[in-house]
Amino acid sequence: MARGGVYKSEVEKARNALLAQGKHPSVDALRVALGNTGSKTTIHRYLKELEAEDAQGVGGKFPLSDALADLVSRLAGQLNAEADERIADAQARCDAQLRDCTAAVEQARQESATLTAQLRRTEDMLQAEQAEHKAAQASLAAATNTIGQLEERIAGLSARLSEHEAHAQSLEQKHTHAREALEHYRASVREQRDQDQRRHEHQVQQLQIDLREARDSVTSKNQELLQLNRDNVRLTEQAGQQDRDVRELRAQVRRLDEEVQALRPLPRELDGLQIRWANEQLAGEALRADLTAVREALAHEQASRQAAETAAALATARAQAFEDMLARRAPISTDETPSTSTLGS
Repeated sequence: MARGGVYKSEVEKARNALLAQGKHPSVDALRVALGNTGSKTTIHRYLKELEAEDAQGVGGKFPLSDALADLVSRLAGQLNAEADERIADAQARCDAQLRDCTAAVEQARQESATLTAQLRRTEDMLQAEQAEHKAAQASLAAATNTIGQLEERIAGLSARLSEHEAHAQSLEQKHTHAREALEHYRASVREQRDQDQRRHEHQVQQLQIDLREARDSVTSKNQELLQLNRDNVRLTEQAGQQDRDVRELRAQVRRLDEEVQALRPLPRELDGLQIRWANEQLAGEALRADLTAVREALAHEQASRQAAETAAALATARAQAFEDMLARRAPISTDETPSTSTLGS
């Protein structure tokens, strides 16, 4: 397990070991030699202090000539140029990563706006479908009410038709009975006349009396016959009126049948409305499923955008930290004497 910090003596020991192996004691190499322990800032600070101490020790004991000082100056300039080049490359890479992250964030925002607009359109479509569904339900209820009213009207007319038919049948029965009575009377009159004619030969003496009585009887019978004829005419007129009533009722029945025929498509239309209502329910369920999928996709895109923004923030923080590290790093002065390890590198 890595320790929280390192000591200057440990950094010096690791630096001397790397120099003894002929390797350049960079910050990363020193941290690896220390077992990946300690921060790079601390190791860099200790390394600068050790290099400064080595430079002071060498300069104090062995004064440098102008040629050597010039060589050290050129080497320091070359090191600074290489360091600036590496810093520029790192800065370019960070800028490229930052641009990629910014582009990804912008794309995620555009996709989020597109999904939001699509979600809004989907919700508008769902509201429109719900309004049509309510209208279809209202039409279905109105059609059902109309059918019920028409069925009640048909039932009432059918009852009235039954009553008229029963009344017409009763009148026909009465007319038949009247005709039978008239025929019976005519038959009895004929029989009576036959009997009178047969008795004429045997009752000559009583002919006048019988004739008078017969005349009286015939007169009364004629009156009765006239009354019966009048009744027959009246009954015939009533029968004609009843026939006209029956014809009118039959015409009403035909009109009712035509209305029933016109109303027969209503159940099919009702079935069609019910099927359409079921289809609209299925379409509503499909729209709800699509809305759920869109919401899930929007949540996924929002999570992706959040991840992209987090990555951009991390990249920005890394770039800022790198800039801070570069700002804290002091350039090598041309009048300083490089250490033995620097010359070796």
